Amino acid sequence: MKNTMLNYFKEVFGDTEGVRVYFAPGRVNLIGEHTDYNGGHVFPCALTIGTYAAVREREDRKLCFYSANFKEKGIITSSLDDLVFKKEDDWANYPKGVLWALGEHSYHAHKGMDIVYFGNIPNGSGLSSSASIEVLTGFIAKELNGFDYDLIKISLISQYAENKFNGVNCGIMDQFAIAMGKREHAIFLDTSNLEYEYAPIELGDAKLVIACSNKKRGLGDSKYNERRSECEEALARLKTVVDIETLGDLSEEEFENHKSVIKDEILIKRARHAVYENQRTIHAVEALKGKDIEKFGALMNASHVSLRDDYEVTGIELDTLVESAWKQEGVIGARMTGAGFGGCTVNIVKNDAIDSFIENVGKAYEEKIGYKADFYVVEIGDGPKKL
Repeated sequence: MKNTMLNYFKEVFGDTEGVRVYFAPGRVNLIGEHTDYNGGHVFPCALTIGTYAAVREREDRKLCFYSANFKEKGIITSSLDDLVFKKEDDWANYPKGVLWALGEHSYHAHKGMDIVYFGNIPNGSGLSSSASIEVLTGFIAKELNGFDYDLIKISLISQYAENKFNGVNCGIMDQFAIAMGKREHAIFLDTSNLEYEYAPIELGDAKLVIACSNKKRGLGDSKYNERRSECEEALARLKTVVDIETLGDLSEEEFENHKSVIKDEILIKRARHAVYENQRTIHAVEALKGKDIEKFGALMNASHVSLRDDYEVTGIELDTLVESAWKQEGVIGARMTGAGFGGCTVNIVKNDAIDSFIENVGKAYEEKIGYKADFYVVEIGDGPKKL
């Protein structure tokens, strides 16, 4: 892949003298959806697919961004002195946002750069292509400028960039999972305090299969921010009767005892998902540690039902993929993953059933939705690195 990136760079910028190549992964969340901004637990892992960048420092302060995924956009130019959001800069607002956020945290890049990105994560799939670009850019800036910050700081600055520069009110999970990825492990993260532990993913005779709905969605224009504000309102009402900081502080029983104070059926449903999903995530990690993969799968299934019925972020595409998956032989668990409203599902499928799973679910999906889904058998990989 390094040679491919050098070739891309040469095509765009003429030669490869002094060019360095870097990689940051995408991520998939195994369970714990829409809990990360509600002070709950999440259980994501980094993937071996992700975003690559070939970069060379400039002598001036100019920034030249190019994506091999969006060749029609050409080179998008900016400057370290003009780091403002511009709609016409499209995808380049993600790396620009990180450089801006670094400056806001007193890390000032001193030289511009020519940079070519290429991602083998499907765009708009919900496998965090935007967070992958952000973490990658933060990692490159650290390397080129000798900045003194760790991978957790990169994830926090990347989240800050997405929130404040790109206007997406995301939680910390995506950036953290990408920055802190560890091969063959998922990260059990308490988003209320960033305490985390690595848990080995031992699937035995099964693999992770991602099904991409190919329904494009953008986080910013989805109902993501609306769901977040609904949870904040439910929390404010609960706080009048119980001493909590986040919805993640509640057990299922405590929620049931106090939910009447919320007084709004929609808000009760949103909060119920946040509370129960957090507990499901805790139980899922316990099941994995006890090598009870069947229980882990059952909790994945329950997660999807809650996201469909209480949080209402699935939609016909994701529901078709998951409900079709549940009917297949050899499927241990299946659920939507990511923000919802399109994107992907994550499935644990027995090795000898993978081919029939892809064929049968793909057929059912195309018949009902009218276009194809894509399937990826994925492996769990490490965080960002220089190649």
